[in-house]
Amino acid sequence: MLDISLSVKSLLKKDPTLQDLFYNPPIENLYPENNYFQSIVRSIIYQQLSGKAAKKIHDRFLSLFDFRSYPKPKDVLNVSKEQLRSAGLSYRKAEYVKNVAFDFLENPDIYTDLDRKSDQDIIAMVSSIKGVGVWTVQMFLMFTLNRPDVFPVTDLALQKGYMAFFKTKKLPKPKSMLLHSTKWSPHRTTVSLYLWRYLEGAFEW
Repeated sequence: MLDISLSVKSLLKKDPTLQDLFYNPPIENLYPENNYFQSIVRSIIYQQLSGKAAKKIHDRFLSLFDFRSYPKPKDVLNVSKEQLRSAGLSYRKAEYVKNVAFDFLENPDIYTDLDRKSDQDIIAMVSSIKGVGVWTVQMFLMFTLNRPDVFPVTDLALQKGYMAFFKTKKLPKPKSMLLHSTKWSPHRTTVSLYLWRYLEGAFEW
């Protein structure tokens, strides 16, 4: 579990200028997820989309499968790309989702002990799958493994939240955001969550 309230207390000691970012109600704690396949597929579907639009597509994706539980990799491989596209996935995302399913079937041992590896090792391993970028793995680190120090600087919503809160005249460059964020380590996941909320409400799957 990632205790957000403890992170906030530590952050305020490090950087009191964040006080106005942490307005009530507080963001709820993060709890680990066990279905790694679900987490990565979900993140792919959410790439470059608003939360509401992505959720609709993800729900339509799930409706392709007549199961009470999340579809397994073999189930995803058994549907065509055309069926995936009918749910609203782009051609590339349909291909990427199948790539992930194939990798989970071919290399199951890789995913059994991911939670024991470092953030950088996980990024390197999972992003080796075609279509799985760093952002996707960062979402996995945050919301599935609850890693406390993730700051996805390439995320447009995070950039906009940063610009709004710190009142910059233009979107910040990822390098400058990353440099600024070093003072918040090892609690940058919490800052990410609050910057997202500052812009458009709490992040939701």
